[in-house]
Amino acid sequence: MTLDTTTLRVAFGAVAITLFVLFYTVSFRQTRSAYSAWWCAAIAFFFTGTCGYLLDGTVHQVWANPMGNTLLVMGTVSVWAGARTLRTSKPAWLQLSAAPLLTLLASVLDDPATNTWSGGPVYLGMMSLTIGLASWELWRLPSSYSRVEAPLAVASALVAVLYSGRCIAFIAGGQDGYVFTAYFGSGITTLITMVLLVVVSFSAAALSAEQIATDLRARADRDSLTGLFNRSGFIDLAQKEVDRLARSNRPGALILADLDFFKAVNDTYGHAAGDTVLKAFAEVSTETVRSTDLVGRYGGEEFIFLLPGATVSRSEDIARDVSLSLQEHTTPGRLEMPTVSYGIAALDAHDYDLDATIAAADQALYAAKASGRDRAVRATRPAGSKGSRSA
Repeated sequence: MTLDTTTLRVAFGAVAITLFVLFYTVSFRQTRSAYSAWWCAAIAFFFTGTCGYLLDGTVHQVWANPMGNTLLVMGTVSVWAGARTLRTSKPAWLQLSAAPLLTLLASVLDDPATNTWSGGPVYLGMMSLTIGLASWELWRLPSSYSRVEAPLAVASALVAVLYSGRCIAFIAGGQDGYVFTAYFGSGITTLITMVLLVVVSFSAAALSAEQIATDLRARADRDSLTGLFNRSGFIDLAQKEVDRLARSNRPGALILADLDFFKAVNDTYGHAAGDTVLKAFAEVSTETVRSTDLVGRYGGEEFIFLLPGATVSRSEDIARDVSLSLQEHTTPGRLEMPTVSYGIAALDAHDYDLDATIAAADQALYAAKASGRDRAVRATRPAGSKGSRSA
């Protein structure tokens, strides 16, 4: 007993709609993660696209066949977009729409009224490309994710290879060629895809839960007002970076910055104005430093910088540039920005102790405050005795 393509497509549609209901109710409604939303969209596109193929051989084939091709490509694009949300942001709308639009154009121009494989090479190529991109994104997930994505990445890679083989066989021998019909026909592909869809859905559900957990961990390491690392988040990353500097015997520098007379801003203009100042300093700081540098809010109006590879002299230049940018920063109410005091300490072969370096920078910052503020002071004395700073 053999199953024809139509029967397999009906079965695939039944499996897809069942997975959609389960995935939506069990995964998306509980996690509301971006990944589960994209997977729900992908399954919906797979279902409707497969339904379109059931109209092949009827008067509706002229529009249903191109629609089926386009919707299936939209499904694989959704899988790719979902995979990207696990690592970074989703692709731009132009990237998302390019493959479906090319597939639609190729299908419409290839006599869809009589040709059930209208736009075949483009459709197969886009399916292979987008599924391959999804697999690539999954393999590049950060170490914060467990290896639960491995089955999904492997399955996506296998489907990408399958569609790549279909595309090559189609171009080489046409839709009636022996290799294409014997090894890459619609029936075989539908059966394999259906089995893989069921298998990977379990991994997709687990990844949705992991995405939420990862987002929560990231938020726990971030200051909600400025978007910078908070104190604990900064210390964790800074310690890893300092250890790396020690292993390679490279220098670095640490800066503690404190906004001068910040309490007066709150008292005079209100806490909303104080928040504006803090966000402005965070913005100019991240715009001034390199992408490899770390910036965090250390507490209150105090900020901390770690500059791997930078000398103390270079750190003084950066502190000056941050202060200049802050003074040039404009706000809706043209709020006057405060000056900033800095304490700078070196990280070098003599001392890669992060706590001691922070203490030394803290003493230097106290000295900057005591000597008139609005300046940067290098750490020149041991970090043994700490004075107390005033705003």
